[in-house]
Amino acid sequence: MKKLALLCAVILAMASCSSMKVVNPNAAVNAGAAAVQALTISDAQVAQLCAQYMTESDGQNTVLPASNDYSQRLDRIMARFHNIKDLNLNYKVYQSNTVNAFASGDGSVRVYTGLMDAMNDDEVFAVIGHELGHLINKDVRDAYRAAYLVVAARYGIAAVNTTAGALSTGFLGDLGQQLAQNAYSRRQETQADETAFQFCIANGVDPYAMYHALNVLIRLSGENTQQGKLAELLSTHPNTAKRAAHVKEMCEAAGYKMTTTGTTGTKPAGTTSSGTTTKPKTVTPKTTSGTNNTGNTGINTGNAKPKTITPKKG
Repeated sequence: MKKLALLCAVILAMASCSSMKVVNPNAAVNAGAAAVQALTISDAQVAQLCAQYMTESDGQNTVLPASNDYSQRLDRIMARFHNIKDLNLNYKVYQSNTVNAFASGDGSVRVYTGLMDAMNDDEVFAVIGHELGHLINKDVRDAYRAAYLVVAARYGIAAVNTTAGALSTGFLGDLGQQLAQNAYSRRQETQADETAFQFCIANGVDPYAMYHALNVLIRLSGENTQQGKLAELLSTHPNTAKRAAHVKEMCEAAGYKMTTTGTTGTKPAGTTSSGTTTKPKTVTPKTTSGTNNTGNTGINTGNAKPKTITPKKG
């Protein structure tokens, strides 16, 4: 409560510190309300906000119909996931050359055709598993909380400036822009990669699929024609080379041998990895996973048999 009171006091002080301008009380109230919401936001509230945001997002993008080849391919990929009913997922394909995919707090999964063109089925599966990891680990809720704090500060500043206040009253749009600018922390990315790895070995997918997917991004980032398309994904998923190395280490530590090459740029989309993968062992890799900043324990990667992931709503 002391933290909340201090935050509200700071934001309200920002709104009233200038004697040269007239304070907009409505904006000041909005600032305080946003601060309270940032510290008390629940999973249900996140889901509601995300649902509103996804309605807007779907309206601004070209959503492919269920009969489309891309949509049917995504159906087949999603059917490979097991024990994820608790997430209440809904998934669609956006027609765009952008190489991206994301999962929202209401269970929405959106995959861009640009990513599906660049990766095979195993790699797309791993990328989706990574995004679901952010849901399981409550990273989406944390992202909304952080965005709320920033928006609260904006509203506080806007309270002393009528023009700025008018520009920032589109709360949902402002929140969406801030979410797009936020990047997950290195720990969050590592834990999501670990979740993707666990999804792969639990569902009979190439354990190296996430490693190959990350290498696709690395390769594409070196091609000038693709840099613009990759900007959004790489801005929120930094340290790609280090992440790829970590995933490879996990696979090797678990006793998996890489017998697949992944997508090289010439392999047709809509296929699985070439070659075969050695039979999974019952040992999972040791990592530095632990408790993230939400108080949730990361994926257990000690010397134990891989467990089926039972996602929690996030």
